Amino acid sequence: MKAYSISPKNKEAKEIDIEIQANTVYSFFNSISIDDFSIIDKHTIYSDSDAISNEKEPFFLGEQLIIGDALVLGQKDSFDNEITIPKNELETLINYDVPSFYISALKLLKHSNINLYRVFEVTKEQEDIKLNSEWVLYVFNIADEKTKEYFLGELKKAIDAKVNITEHMQKMAILALNAGAVA
Repeated sequence: MKAYSISPKNKEAKEIDIEIQANTVYSFFNSISIDDFSIIDKHTIYSDSDAISNEKEPFFLGEQLIIGDALVLGQKDSFDNEITIPKNELETLINYDVPSFYISALKLLKHSNINLYRVFEVTKEQEDIKLNSEWVLYVFNIADEKTKEYFLGELKKAIDAKVNITEHMQKMAILALNAGAVA
């Protein structure tokens, strides 16, 4: 079956042939900890959840931050299937130019067990909002330099103090929401 492999290290997307079995995705990453995204219509993008701690390179697919290599499979009726997106169309969605703020944050986060995509809830004005740490990074990345420095400094302090980093990200999400960021 045709699939795509995206390598931010080599800055390339290539078509590959794989045989879909129960453990295909896990075998591709040599890991049992996998994240999956539905960024592209009728496709699933898989990545290794341990990529941050293994210091893999990040990239963007659409506006989604992905760490390390990715596997793109088609999806039909909730099952993995052959890809249907043309390679040149996929390549227009890929951006290997990751801002230095993300690089600095990911270097700090490698010392944690965080999953950037795990959803948590925060409350603003009696409304529960579902966010994740990837959103927190996105919001602080678009902030001014002083705010970025503050975020990175507080993240370093939290990691050094061995604070639960997901809880720390929740606090940062509340700060971002209270500063006027839109969820």
